Amino acid sequence: MPLFRFKALEDVLAREPKEVKFPSDKVSDYYATNVFTQETMRAFLPDEAYKSVISSINKGTRLERSMASQVASSMKDWALTKGATHYTHWFQPLTGSTAEKHDSFFTPISGGRAIEKFDGENLVQQEPDASSFPNGGIRNTFEARGYTAWDPTSPAFVIGKTLCIPTVFIAYTGESLDYKMPLLKALHAIDKAATEVCQYFDKDITKVNASLGWEQEYFLIDKALYNARPDIMMTGRALVGHNPAKGQQLDDHYFGSIPERVVSFMKEYEIEALKLGIPVTTRHNEVAPNQFECAPMFEETNLANDHNLLLMDVMEKVARKHDFRILFHEKPYGGLNGSGKHNNWSLGTNTGVNLLAPGKNPKTNLCFLTFFINTIKAIYDNADILRASIASASNDHRLGANEAPPAIISVFIGSQLTQMLDNIEDNVKAGKMTPENKTELKLSIGKIPQILLDNTDRNRTSPFAFTGNKFEFRAVGSAANCANSMIALNVMVADQLNKFKKDVDARIAKGVKKDEALLQELQKLIKESKAIRFEGNGYGEEWAKEAKKRGLSNLKDTPRALEVMIKKETKELFGRLNVLSEIELEARYEIELENYIMKLQIESRSLGDLVQNHIIPTAIKYQNTLIENVRGMNSIFSKKEANDLSLTQTQLLKEISTHIHEIKVKSGQMLDERKKANKIDETKKKALAYCDNVKPYFDQIKYHSDKLELLIDDEIWPLPKLRELLFTR
Repeated sequence: MPLFRFKALEDVLAREPKEVKFPSDKVSDYYATNVFTQETMRAFLPDEAYKSVISSINKGTRLERSMASQVASSMKDWALTKGATHYTHWFQPLTGSTAEKHDSFFTPISGGRAIEKFDGENLVQQEPDASSFPNGGIRNTFEARGYTAWDPTSPAFVIGKTLCIPTVFIAYTGESLDYKMPLLKALHAIDKAATEVCQYFDKDITKVNASLGWEQEYFLIDKALYNARPDIMMTGRALVGHNPAKGQQLDDHYFGSIPERVVSFMKEYEIEALKLGIPVTTRHNEVAPNQFECAPMFEETNLANDHNLLLMDVMEKVARKHDFRILFHEKPYGGLNGSGKHNNWSLGTNTGVNLLAPGKNPKTNLCFLTFFINTIKAIYDNADILRASIASASNDHRLGANEAPPAIISVFIGSQLTQMLDNIEDNVKAGKMTPENKTELKLSIGKIPQILLDNTDRNRTSPFAFTGNKFEFRAVGSAANCANSMIALNVMVADQLNKFKKDVDARIAKGVKKDEALLQELQKLIKESKAIRFEGNGYGEEWAKEAKKRGLSNLKDTPRALEVMIKKETKELFGRLNVLSEIELEARYEIELENYIMKLQIESRSLGDLVQNHIIPTAIKYQNTLIENVRGMNSIFSKKEANDLSLTQTQLLKEISTHIHEIKVKSGQMLDERKKANKIDETKKKALAYCDNVKPYFDQIKYHSDKLELLIDDEIWPLPKLRELLFTR
């Protein structure tokens, strides 16, 4: 066995679980201790400043600069009690991860002395370099200025020795260069639209918050094995590797006993997460070996998204301390389940009502049906936008791979609710409703809670499924920023609610009673959106054919899925709600395509290096061993005996030579296609060239490499095998 691979396995087997010390026996003693919470603000801020900040958080009012200075001073004093020496504006550029630039509180003063200083200007705004982040042509290199601006709705926190302040990131000319700014605008749009519709049912509702409960899946791999796999180091996934005899087929890993080393890692990241106010409550083994999941309680969407990104960063740091590396890639291993990020979405009011949960009487259930049906209609009208929001080079490997939803966007609501919608569609007439119809519908609507009580199962093949009191968007990739899909979802639902309100008001103005006007409009939406509802197996070829008949898109790759971002209808939708301008949408389209190209470019180069520098030399070395063996037989036995006895070795030599030849030829062809693609100037055409002409070679080269892995002596195979990556803990 090659020394590097042998040493890696030896290191793994020698690992012991690291001891984790809990700050206290009770989580409540240390929960959010590293967060500048409202309770902490009350303790550190003067009353006037505290009230101003709370008003800014709850109502979006502007915080005066004098108040900002008081907040900054108090925030600094609190951070110093936590041992902080620096501060940073923590933001979400269009790289998909977070960014930060640390500045010291330390400020020299006269007399050779120094003080800790942090004022309102430092809190409210900074100027990081905007040209080095993806901007889609919004900024030129010589126009480097960009601004980060404080988001008071997401509390500051301390990590290590640094005070982190969540911020938006915008260009000097005002365009958004991040995920947070459009997410905040989308949440404002859904708040306004949903609140206006709520007025039909309850005048006390003055605010609606979109909530998000994400579930984060991930793989763990020992750091020694990670370092011995250049493909995983460079791309986050195994580009080659034969599937082991045992994978996930016995389902023995799912919800099984968590390995001790992994439990130690989980305990430590949970402690750090809880200190940061991230309410993680769930952990378990996932389906594939060495795959796991964690999930928090539901939170307001902006905060939940910040917490997801923060936790991913914490998990990565803690994993290193436990000699692990964490893989958030959607499909690190072919033939095994990939990882997703299930986004559970709902709407809640300031009166404590979940608008997607049935109530206790027909009135509250009519409210539920209003938001339920409008959401389905929004998905139907904007399915391609939702598909684009989860498009990436890595998620393309996962979608439709028998553990994730297909690329066709559909909605699952269950047979009982399907029957309910059919009942409404059949009974509500265009004109006045008969007393019999009213009575039948009233009784039927009143029974919704009982209908859902034992019928809240979910279709795992559905991208967008109703699960009793929320919708679960299952197609989001594990490495993705949740904001991308949440921006799209909240924008499209807000726009649909605005249309619904306008149309219902028009019916009422013509003399139709409110409840009847609501039902008539809902009936229209049920009919119009029926094609998006699907209860069957999303993996079957029959569904692809049926979806085509229904007029539903099947956008299987990222370049084609992203095209909707620059369509006229998309620009009008996002512009109508003041979430993203035409320039911002075009920039994001360009950035997403460039990111796709770079990901495939890196994978192509990594695969080429791997087979040229590791696989082929090893195969040739083993060939030489076989050749020497055949020569030895010829020197000992008669020619006939030698020919008979060396038949197996000769056949093996031929097989190995064939695979070496195919790898060499395919690698050369892949390189030629990559060179051709790199000469294309237009980003869209370049992305399609990588998708259609470069990417197909990945699986072809992998096939022949995996065959060599089975033929060549295990002692000389240079890379840790998948069985070692998955089962050595």
